Amino acid sequence: MPPTTTRRRFLEATGLAAAAGMFAPRTLDSSGAIGRPDRPNIVVVVVDTLRVDHVYGARALTPNMDALAREGLRFTRAFPEAMPTVPARKSILTGRRQFPFRRWHDYPGLMAMPGWTPIRDGETSFTAVLRHAGYWTAYATDNPFLGWAKSYERFRRGFDRFARRGGQVGVGGSNYRVSDRELMHWLHPVLRGDPKVRERVRLYMANGGYWHDESRSFAARVFTDGAQLLDAAARNRPFALVVDTFEPHEPWTPPRSYIDLYGDPDYHAPEPSKPYYAPVSSYIDPSAADTVLGRMRALYAAEVTMTDRWLGVFMDRMYELGLDRDTVIVLVADHGILLGDHGWTGKISIKLHPELAQVPFVIVHPERRLAGESDAYFASTHDLGPTLLAMAGVETPRSMDGIDLSTLFEGRRPPERPFAYGGYSNAHFLRTDRWALIASNRADNMQLFDLKSDPGEREDLAGSRPKKTRELHKHVVEQAGGMLPYYGNAAQ
Repeated sequence: MPPTTTRRRFLEATGLAAAAGMFAPRTLDSSGAIGRPDRPNIVVVVVDTLRVDHVYGARALTPNMDALAREGLRFTRAFPEAMPTVPARKSILTGRRQFPFRRWHDYPGLMAMPGWTPIRDGETSFTAVLRHAGYWTAYATDNPFLGWAKSYERFRRGFDRFARRGGQVGVGGSNYRVSDRELMHWLHPVLRGDPKVRERVRLYMANGGYWHDESRSFAARVFTDGAQLLDAAARNRPFALVVDTFEPHEPWTPPRSYIDLYGDPDYHAPEPSKPYYAPVSSYIDPSAADTVLGRMRALYAAEVTMTDRWLGVFMDRMYELGLDRDTVIVLVADHGILLGDHGWTGKISIKLHPELAQVPFVIVHPERRLAGESDAYFASTHDLGPTLLAMAGVETPRSMDGIDLSTLFEGRRPPERPFAYGGYSNAHFLRTDRWALIASNRADNMQLFDLKSDPGEREDLAGSRPKKTRELHKHVVEQAGGMLPYYGNAAQ
């Protein structure tokens, strides 16, 4: 089934909804909304751990994300300048480069990893700027850090409405008791040796419990909250709404109907729901690697498709309220994940290949300018704030150093950007048309790939091309304003 299948035909064909017509795209009149605003509304959808090849490629069925790409401008070389979860969202929200994470220290409630900081004085979110300019603002999320960490309390108070859901990493207080049988079903034997993984999956299952009822999934909860916020937003236009789902972040426990779209329907062994952040060879026997990795990929693709299905519920509400032609719509992710690619699983700071460090990034113009087109500009997450403020006709604060990409809708190119660079924990990357560099901030463990002869980034040329390797690393140091910090006590 091609990825462009409509929501209705997709749901009918896969049996994922009893009444598929409930989810068919509709263009209705705007009787549910108050007259057309002078300035566009803004909706930003942030999807965690979303690989670009599962949206732009054919690795997962994503009919609703495909529909956004058909109606918007798709950036085919978008690389987050800061990763993972919290640094990426700070980049998205503040329009400001976060890498190289200078003056970092550990904050309670956040990961002990460079870049995991609250929004500091001198950094302004685009939502705060829009609220000051008269926009009604709201945020819906199950992100366990932006939604619950004490250091983000001031951020949460900066919205007219903030809807948060707990449960992804234990916040949620469910009374559901996960049986050992249920737990072992979602823990393949290769994953049972780490008690922290067992507890993480148990808490996740207790707070979700959606393997038999997808309406209990975290994506369903967040997009349902987002749809309800649209009802309030329609009465308070112009508005800016961020819907930020932590799914398809692992663990993955989707209903079997989704898994069977991608995996062997005759497979009935335990599922590898949460990969280790490690080399495949360190925990999976070579004789079992194809089966285990294939199952991980099926689980991940199933979660992506389920997340897309609930995005469709949210988009349907936008159609019902007649908001789709008055609204700038953005789809963006914070990073991807390695699923056996380059010999690793998880999110590895020194393996910043496209499977991890490239994201889908789509902007839908209210008038559908450049609909269905793609652009190879080196876009990045910190460009989002300046772009949205420009489209809203609101002045961009000096704290934002991203580029306004909205000039493309006016037929003008943004300023030249011949490369992308950024970082994850104590490591960094730089990408040009020809070269890809990945290195530790200590200027060791350098890897160099020739994208012209090796687009899959399989052959490390750092040893044979030391001059080019040093040249690219020096360029990152210069762009970042001097020697890169390295935090020896930080999580990697």
